Amino acid sequence: MAGRIRQSDIDEVKARTNIADIIGDYVSLKPGGVGSLKGLCPFHDEKSPSFNVRPGVGRYHCFGCGEGGDVYAFLVKLDHVSFTEAVERLAGRIGYQLHYEEGGGGPSESSGNRARILAANNAAEEFFRERLAAPDADPGRRFLGERGFDAAAATHFGVGYAPKSWDELTKHLRTKGFTPDELLAAGLVSQRDRGVYDRFRGRLVWPIRDVTGQTIGFGARRLLDDDNGPKYLNTPETAVYKKTQVLYGLDLAKRDISRRDEVVVVEGYTDVMACHLAGITTAVATCGTAFGIDHIKVIRRVMGDDSSTGSVIFTFDPDSAGQKAAARAFGEEQRFSAQTYVAVGPDGLDPCDLRLAGGDEAVRRMIDNRKPMFEFMIRQVVERFDLDSVEGRSSALRAGAPIVATIRDPASQNGYTRELARLSGADLDDALRAVRSAQRTVRSSHAANAASSPRGASAAPDDAVAPPPPIREADPTDPTQRTERESLMVLLQLPAEVGAERAARAVQVPFVNPTHAVVRDAIASQLPSMADPGWVDRILAEVPQAYEPTVNALAVGALPQAGSDAGRYARSILDGLIDRDLLREKAELTSRLARTDPQNADLRRSLQVALSSIDQERMRLRGE
Repeated sequence: MAGRIRQSDIDEVKARTNIADIIGDYVSLKPGGVGSLKGLCPFHDEKSPSFNVRPGVGRYHCFGCGEGGDVYAFLVKLDHVSFTEAVERLAGRIGYQLHYEEGGGGPSESSGNRARILAANNAAEEFFRERLAAPDADPGRRFLGERGFDAAAATHFGVGYAPKSWDELTKHLRTKGFTPDELLAAGLVSQRDRGVYDRFRGRLVWPIRDVTGQTIGFGARRLLDDDNGPKYLNTPETAVYKKTQVLYGLDLAKRDISRRDEVVVVEGYTDVMACHLAGITTAVATCGTAFGIDHIKVIRRVMGDDSSTGSVIFTFDPDSAGQKAAARAFGEEQRFSAQTYVAVGPDGLDPCDLRLAGGDEAVRRMIDNRKPMFEFMIRQVVERFDLDSVEGRSSALRAGAPIVATIRDPASQNGYTRELARLSGADLDDALRAVRSAQRTVRSSHAANAASSPRGASAAPDDAVAPPPPIREADPTDPTQRTERESLMVLLQLPAEVGAERAARAVQVPFVNPTHAVVRDAIASQLPSMADPGWVDRILAEVPQAYEPTVNALAVGALPQAGSDAGRYARSILDGLIDRDLLREKAELTSRLARTDPQNADLRRSLQVALSSIDQERMRLRGE
């Protein structure tokens, strides 16, 4: 059993890791204020970004669902790894040698399993790529060449060849130290009574990588006539490969997807290759499964899809399978804030075939000529009917009306109602009545579903995530509580700018909000270590567990007016807090002085000295 990682190593790895770099592999982060980044939360479905990352503090927090923590917590929650594995993964990323206590000398078993799967995949990818140049890989090279892909393209996408052998890969990986159990866990081999054998044989192989670029599985294309397997064979579900959450090409496309606010969803590996080589570097594809909700969540996180300016472009074959895929994509259309489109090549050619027939420019033109998803779906429905007959036109109108009824924007809905009338040959008034009727049906259906829900008619949508119960949030209408909250944010986020003396005076101020008071007390108890690394972690260790989300939110939230001079801003906030407290003390002393017996000269003198001291301190605050 592996030992525990030294705490000093855990702290050092975290200190050397930029949390924005790690989270940026999963979420498109954009400036969200001075020292803060924002994006769509990866832990719940949202359309407006409420997920904040503050690299200077080393923490993240979602103000929508309440999730938050440091870089280790992010990996543990999102990738479902152990804490030990999260540390080991980040240590490996920066090349830091970890040390283990209690007699252990290596990584934990669960962490090792995942690491060994990834290592086996990397070794297999290298093997496949090298074998593409072997004489027996001629069918694979011929397949690529016939589709317009040269050796440079194969290298860029990591394409390889699995030899037609029962166990050549298995033997090769065994010499690298991998056990049969590890190869089974990676999905590289299959098993029968007599042992394990290569899963991919006599096939062209594409590495499938996650958003961080790690190879987590493979897709293999049948080449030989005597191969009775499926046309495409993918890695089975493993600890690292979840097909419903994987998009081929995302590792290559993610930066351009984020930069251009555009993603092109195609149907296969060669289509992704053709698009990228033609300059459509935002193309991705699903891996052996239909496009679904999990894929949408991945795309939206990478796009930073928080407005209507982005574009999601689907390419579909015109055959029945393509039409079914279009219908599925349309069913999920409203999960996007971005505009959705459909691009269909001339004569129904997919991007790969279109590139062969017309070159790179033809592929770019296909994407440029995309049609809005609603227009495409209305045409698909209407064209199924005989529009030369009254019955056909009426049926087309009834079939198209529910599509128009789902359009959220009133102006767009009116426009598509006219388009439906034009395409179906119906009167505009008839089309308006049909759409209104469809809307009533949709509303009735939603109401019935809500009423039948075990949570009752007022239940939230399935993908909604309720925030954690608040302790005692600040009242935004109360200027005192607003000042308290901003002061705590400054103390947590900008300790070096504040200074120990000013901080010590600020934590003596009585707080109105009891939750703020708990955090203030935790800060007061740790003031001697305010300049040390891990300042926020120390505060989190001090407060009761129920207050941890509050501390995390304060440590990550955007400071309203920090501007370019963060130090001046931080000091002004705390000086305002202190000045308000001094004013309160002055009012109390003035009242007490007014009530003091004029004959009690000593008490009156001491009160006057105290008042003078307060005035001097307030003047000093304003002069700094």
